[in-house]
Amino acid sequence: MIALTRIDWQPLTPLSSTAPKRPAVRTKAAGNFQQLLTEKISGLKFSRHACERLEDRRLKLSAEQMQRLEQGVQQAASKGARESLVLLDDLALVVSIRNRTVVTAAARQELRDRVFTNIDSAVLL
Repeated sequence: MIALTRIDWQPLTPLSSTAPKRPAVRTKAAGNFQQLLTEKISGLKFSRHACERLEDRRLKLSAEQMQRLEQGVQQAASKGARESLVLLDDLALVVSIRNRTVVTAAARQELRDRVFTNIDSAVLL
């Protein structure tokens, strides 16, 4: 006869409770929720720098503008662009086409005497 010891016996646990849990995503402010939602919907990401520029300059992108921006990025990608200056209404955005990331943003009024470097294309929307 085999005797069971405490070491040999382990209670059964459901597989779902043993699966590793994903860490919760925390954001700095409630405004970042909208940014995260926009990224998930459109597939475009915004760098921290671009988010700060948009917030500092009180610039907002509407759903229609996001859709146009996405289309412009797709057009630039189809032409082989890597880094593009996207002029969208009153906004100027530098977008990494390969990473699908908005790198920086500015209002057109602020563009006088500005030079954009490290871009290989421009998209006018």
